[in-house]
Amino acid sequence: MVGSIPLMSGTAAENFALIERAALADTLATIGPDQPTLCTGWTTRDLAAHLVLRDGRLDAAPGIVLRPLAGYTAKVQAELAARPFGDLVELVRHPPLLSPARLGPLDRMINTQEFFIHHEDVRRGVPGWQPRPLPRGLDAALWTRSRGMARLTLRRFPASIVVQAPGYGEFHAGAGGPELRATGDPGELTLFFAGRQRAARVDLSGPEELAEQLRGKRLGV
Repeated sequence: MVGSIPLMSGTAAENFALIERAALADTLATIGPDQPTLCTGWTTRDLAAHLVLRDGRLDAAPGIVLRPLAGYTAKVQAELAARPFGDLVELVRHPPLLSPARLGPLDRMINTQEFFIHHEDVRRGVPGWQPRPLPRGLDAALWTRSRGMARLTLRRFPASIVVQAPGYGEFHAGAGGPELRATGDPGELTLFFAGRQRAARVDLSGPEELAEQLRGKRLGV
């Protein structure tokens, strides 16, 4: 299976950001530079350049989230994307020595979701993809992080949303109103609330109009 990783037990000490980084680099190397991804308008080359920028170009990274700086960020990303694809993949695999990704606790905090999501952006851009089994430790880490993301992105959504992952629990999000239930594995819910609703295997139950509104809403932090 494209981009699969071994099933492992998972412990608190394991750095799943590092594991997903390596798996993503392997997947990029396998499928090449010109494949579409779930990031609209981005090929695998573009996505690799984005990750290299995020890891090592602290002068340009703020423009990822700050609109006034986005032009400079786009320029730097385009320059990076022009590099040989094999070099980009190796830079994704091995961030610079001074990158925050080299600090284990910080890496786990800022990159566990990031690299899982972008790995799936690549995997699910390939026709015939299937969900992969995730280590329970990664599922648990994604479930913990998904709460804040869902509550932030849905804070104005006009429903009382019950988010449930069987075996992990549930939490509530939304601004209140009719009940809408979102059920799925932690990884699928993470993708859903990161704006990949159409590619995430999440079941929605409740008023169909609200469900369709949620499936089409622009999400992500």
